[in-house]
Amino acid sequence: MAPKRPTTSTPSTPSKPSSSTTSSSTTTTTSTPNPQPSKSALTTSSSSSSSSSSTQSSSNNPQVILQQLWTSYQRRTPQRVKLIDVFMGFLVVVGVLQFAYCVLVGNYPFNAFLSGFSATVGQFVLTASLRIQTNPENKDEFKTVSHERAFADFVLGSLILHFFCVNFIN
Repeated sequence: MAPKRPTTSTPSTPSKPSSSTTSSSTTTTTSTPNPQPSKSALTTSSSSSSSSSSTQSSSNNPQVILQQLWTSYQRRTPQRVKLIDVFMGFLVVVGVLQFAYCVLVGNYPFNAFLSGFSATVGQFVLTASLRIQTNPENKDEFKTVSHERAFADFVLGSLILHFFCVNFIN
């Protein structure tokens, strides 16, 4: 008995086992790999992917992100909030210096270090509260609190904080 040949889906076209046959209505390909896309299709897809990757790389560049953040901060932030931010930055620097002094030199009067560091952290927290309450973007959350009232709360809280810190030193 002779072995059976595999049948194709189109019986009207003759099939050759090792070549391609082209007819006017159908194309039958046997034993050939998938065709490669044309060169123009490759250049179009590579140019679109390179433009999207350049957009992603510029948006992921830390220098570009920081520049956009800084210009947005300068343009949108009111002068009062910028002044509060400068004071908060000063408090961070003072806190870091106090901690570095404690680590490098020593903390002989430990209660003095705790008092000074607590005053710095407490003042930072009170200033952050003042910034949140006086920021114009948050006026919907603090409808009943005026800017003067927020500043009065800040001053009173600062006085109480420093009273406790001075008493803690002895």
